[in-house]
Amino acid sequence: MADAAAGDKKQFWLLKTEPAEWSWADQAANGGRTKWDGVKNKQAQKYLKSMKLGDLCFFYHSGAKARRIVGVVSVAREWYLEGDGGDAVVDVEAVGEMREAVDLKEMKKGIEGMKDFALFRQPRLSVVPVAKEIWEKICELGGGFEGDGTDCRHGSEE
Repeated sequence: MADAAAGDKKQFWLLKTEPAEWSWADQAANGGRTKWDGVKNKQAQKYLKSMKLGDLCFFYHSGAKARRIVGVVSVAREWYLEGDGGDAVVDVEAVGEMREAVDLKEMKKGIEGMKDFALFRQPRLSVVPVAKEIWEKICELGGGFEGDGTDCRHGSEE
């Protein structure tokens, strides 16, 4: 699991969105940057607050028709409060589209170590941490993402 106490070590996350509400195409059309808001669950808000500048997040389309990871965004502005209600928000910026979308069924298909993935343990949360090992496995399944320097394992050009 992502460890906020790890100092400056990069953390990995998964952000869920209904494509009808905010899709990868919307993200790209918005110049690649947007605020990630509307997170009401206290545990998901806690995860938002744990995000650090530069952390990488899978962009996950949820809903009945499309349960899959379609892209990667990075945290461009750490947690802040916005609006009258003091909604918890982070800003994210598109890094790149997955070379191949990774479907939920594909992730569940018995990949070693995936049973502990928070996406499966807490499926209703819209923000969940992703362990580095799981990040790497999902990246392998999707053939990496555009802008990863062809090495998705570390989220950096190598």
